[in-house]
Order: sequence, then structure tokens, then C-alpha cells
Amino acid sequence: MPGLLSSPVCLTVIWFLSWSLRPIRAQIQPDEVSGVQYALLESNVTLACRKSQIRTPVVWHHNNSAVLPWHKVTSDGTLVLLHVDLSAQGNYSCYDNGGLLLHSVKLRLGHRPGSLSISCQVPNHTHVRCSWVESVKTFLPAQYNAILLTVKGQEPRTCVVDVFQKHCDIVLPAYWSYIQTLSVQETNALGSETTYARMHLHKLLKPNPPQSVLVNELEGFPKRLNISWELPSSWPQSLGYPLLFHIRYRPEGFVHWSKVLAEHSPVVILDALAGRFHEVQVCARDEPDSESLWSEWTAVSLCKPWEDPTEVFPTDDPFPEPQTSTTKTDPSVSPEDEGNLGLVILLVLFSVVILTTVLSLIFVVWVRQRRRNHVTKQQLSSMVKMKSMPI
Repeated sequence: MPGLLSSPVCLTVIWFLSWSLRPIRAQIQPDEVSGVQYALLESNVTLACRKSQIRTPVVWHHNNSAVLPWHKVTSDGTLVLLHVDLSAQGNYSCYDNGGLLLHSVKLRLGHRPGSLSISCQVPNHTHVRCSWVESVKTFLPAQYNAILLTVKGQEPRTCVVDVFQKHCDIVLPAYWSYIQTLSVQETNALGSETTYARMHLHKLLKPNPPQSVLVNELEGFPKRLNISWELPSSWPQSLGYPLLFHIRYRPEGFVHWSKVLAEHSPVVILDALAGRFHEVQVCARDEPDSESLWSEWTAVSLCKPWEDPTEVFPTDDPFPEPQTSTTKTDPSVSPEDEGNLGLVILLVLFSVVILTTVLSLIFVVWVRQRRRNHVTKQQLSSMVKMKSMPI
């Protein structure tokens, strides 16, 4: 058996197999990476080949390729990447002359955290949600820690963080505290940054819009509409905080809204325009807190008042639908404004006529007086000449 292993044929086979397996050994596998190294973008990054000896030549690969970013290699085999950008990220491995893997590392590049832009929404008295937007795109995974700091003597409240959505939630906050501060700390492998946001929760209270808005006609009343709605589902009715409601409505095609405040649903409007569809919207606000915000308006609801099917309407519609015209008009001018404008024009024309008449009379009187003065001067001149003649 020893003679067989030492035969020329067997030695040739062993040499061939070892030569063919060298490239496979030179390939770095993902699970062979010994660690992750983080570095700043646009900086010089140093990667050490830990098992190399001084003045022992080494070969560096980037993602299994011998093509490297702009770099230099020192005498001890250290790789220095110059002014790195995102393309320099990836797996780096160093080998000796025989193709033996000496060291490998994964390089991640990015920035340190910067300040955050924080905004908070308060949909009711028991819940606060604060979200933030990064001022610096770090390109690195981050962790967030958020705390709500209240007045002295009270324990800070933890804001439960959702890292992926970049927001946090506070349940049962100290709502009526005069002023509160939210502290949000962003941390990544290169550093951390804390941002503070001061706020009055009661001034940020903004309910969600009312739900299930219905607008119905009232049989027998051609100028009335019945408007009903439900409280937003996010508003806790069990706590007893009432809402104040704001209703606005207008005939379709009109510019100006009519507005009504109400404490309860439903509401009946009494001045609808007969025979016209009306647009209706509702919003809400916390009634006890006058500094709180109004909700967004609900979607537009359309409804026409009741019409008597036996009634015959005249052919000349006193409220015609808006017509398309080649004349350019101001869309902000309502029919009432057009009537007022006509009256103003009529008064101006009447004033011009009166003023012209008065000026004409003054001119005629002035001309007649001037003629009289001229005649008087002639008579006086004649008398003087007659007296000066010798008798």
C-alpha cells in the first residue's frame, strides 16, 4: 500500500486534485465572515489582515473579486480604502501567496445620526402618537428610545416605539400638564443623537372626523334637510368628553358655505334651496377645550330637498344651473354679489348724470352773468364819452 501511494501515477493524481481545489478554497463564503466593521462614508477605512506577517505579501478580494476600490496596501498587509462611497461596501478577505484565507470582514458604510423632525397627534384624551423623520439618511440600522418627560415630581412615561414605522405611542398621558417634552434618541453603530420636542398636549388634541354622515330630505318640506352622524370610533365615549360639531352646507355649484354649530346629532337645516342638490360636510372638536383643534372635514355628502311630485315648476328656472360661457368670470363671485355689483353701477351712473347736470347749470349761469357784466361795462363807457363831449 505505501508503494502504491508513492507511485508516480498516484502522486500525479494527488497533485492535480490539490491544484484544482485551490480556487474553491480561495472563495469566501458568507458564513466565513468573521465580523462586521462600520465606517463613515467619504472617509479613509483601514481593514487589517490579522494573521499576516510583516512584509509577507497578501492578496485582498472584494466580494470574491480581485478588483478593489481606490486603495493602498501597507507592508503588514493592511488594506486602506480611500474616500469610500456606498459601492465600497461588502465582504473583504485577505489571502497569502498560497491562496490560504487569513482573514475576512464585512464592511458597512453610513453616517452618524442627525436631529429628528418630530410631530405628535392626539386623537383623544387617552392616546398620543408621535412620529419622526430623519434629517440625515444614515444607511445603517438604528434603534430608537423615546421618553415623555412631564413636570417635576412625576415619573417619565415610556413611549412604546415601532422601529419600522418610526413612531411611538403613549397610553394615558398626563394630559393636562402645562408643558411636556418628548425625548427621542436615535442610535446606530457610528454614534447617537437625542432630539427634544416640547408640546402642549391639550393644544394638539384633534379628533378624527365624524363617521356615517347621512343627509336626508324631510317629506313635505322643500327647504329642509336632515343631517345625522356618529362619533368617531377613536373617541372614547365612556370617559364622558363631549364633542362640538360644525356643519357646513351649500347648493351645488355655489362658492360660499352656510355654517351651523351643534352639540348633538341630528340637525335640521331650514334654509335649503328648493330643487337643488346640496353639499354637506361635518367636523368635530373637543367641547371643553377651546384651544384644541377641529378635525378634518368629512367627505362631501349630496342630497336634494323633498319635491312635491304634483307641483309643476315654471319653465323659467329662477335658479338655473351654472352655464358654460366663453366670457371669463370670477368663480369667487356669487349671484348675490352680482346683484350688488349691478346696483353699485346703477348708483354710479345716476351720480354722474346728476353731477353733469349741476355743472351744466353752473356753466350757463356763469356765461349769462359774464354777458351782463360786459353790457354794463359798455353802457358806462358810453356815458363817460358823452359827458366828456363839449356842449
